[in-house]
Amino acid sequence: MNSSATKDHSIPLSAALMNVPKSATLAINEKSSQLQREGRDIIRLGLGQSPFPVPEIMVNSLKAYASAKDYMAVQGYLPLREAISSFVNRTEKLQRKAEDIIIGPGTKELLFGVQMVLDCDLVLPSPSWVSYEPQARLLGKKVHWLPCQAEHGWKLTAETLEQHCRQHTTRKQLLILNSPNNPSGACFTQQELQALAAVAAKYQIYIVSDEIYSELHFEGEHISIARYYPEGTIISNGISKWAGAGGWRLGFFSFPASLKPVLNLMVVLASETFTSVSAPIQMASICAFEDSTALLDYIHASRKIMHSIGTIFSRFLQQQNIPVVAPDGGFYCLADFAPFQQKLAAKGIDNAKQLAEQLLQHTGVAGLPGKDFGLQQGLLMRLALVDFESSALLKRVIDNPDLVLDENTPELHRLFTAPQRMGDWLNSL
Repeated sequence: MNSSATKDHSIPLSAALMNVPKSATLAINEKSSQLQREGRDIIRLGLGQSPFPVPEIMVNSLKAYASAKDYMAVQGYLPLREAISSFVNRTEKLQRKAEDIIIGPGTKELLFGVQMVLDCDLVLPSPSWVSYEPQARLLGKKVHWLPCQAEHGWKLTAETLEQHCRQHTTRKQLLILNSPNNPSGACFTQQELQALAAVAAKYQIYIVSDEIYSELHFEGEHISIARYYPEGTIISNGISKWAGAGGWRLGFFSFPASLKPVLNLMVVLASETFTSVSAPIQMASICAFEDSTALLDYIHASRKIMHSIGTIFSRFLQQQNIPVVAPDGGFYCLADFAPFQQKLAAKGIDNAKQLAEQLLQHTGVAGLPGKDFGLQQGLLMRLALVDFESSALLKRVIDNPDLVLDENTPELHRLFTAPQRMGDWLNSL
């Protein structure tokens, strides 16, 4: 008998994995590529990949270390861990050591690892990044979604966290807190973090502070909750977003001494899974965590560009009667299409997933529905503001830091047509 005729149920596939779809961000990226190959004009606001090139200083460093061939220590290359601990202490006024750091092949792998190591329920603000919850499901963990509102800037409040903790006292809790935030672009203030930290300390919650966009806070004022709850906070960061090196696959976790047993188990897990991160990548990444003029020029220019884009794009959305909370950092905004609910319902579009599909089909604008980020209700969509001529614009801003960026900036023109495209289609219904 031909093997293709074998019934599917005869293959012992993982039930947990069968119930988890492919990552939404990767799926929309592949769909956008397919439509472009078919000749469609697609504005790609689905995948949150950094629009900027890898800094030249890092590229040159990688060339220099390309011949490195040995396996690194499981926990990570010591000079890199020393550079990272200095970075964390310099930016967050902490006292972490190189021995408190683990290097992983992107923070995504480390986030999965810490959920495997900690026997905790997962607590997520709604909205949150698309992969936190599926990772918990793969591990059979219970997930608690805590609602956030636009009037609070889509940020988790201490009151909401307190209410949850009062109702769930029989299980340890792991909260993942992301700032600057994906999908909303929100950034927590010092006062907000202090209030959350007080609740976390009161109930002894573990926190992973996902700071992968830290250097893209528009005002350069990123603050980690680890400043106010150091004993219970693991800092997660890497080079994929603010250093444009997503494909390099390098992230890190920084632990407090009080959570050394968690770090030790993650090292054991790493030793039996990914072994260690690529030697050339680790060695070349050291310069990403040093305050060189070249790297700081790159970060400041990136920050200025994204600040201008976030402000102008938000204004254009609001002009099309699409409410949005203007972002404070990162690449994203969370757009609300509720004003068109009746028109959309009349066309059989009554949820964000259907809306995203129709916007892609009729306007060529690719975005992701809020449901992928834990927003089960409403007509919310995340738009990643990354489809523009980034390399040319970055060079111009580095060469001329006082350059004024506005709606007439040529490299941004096509990106800024997206709100108008969507508005035209919505108003034609």
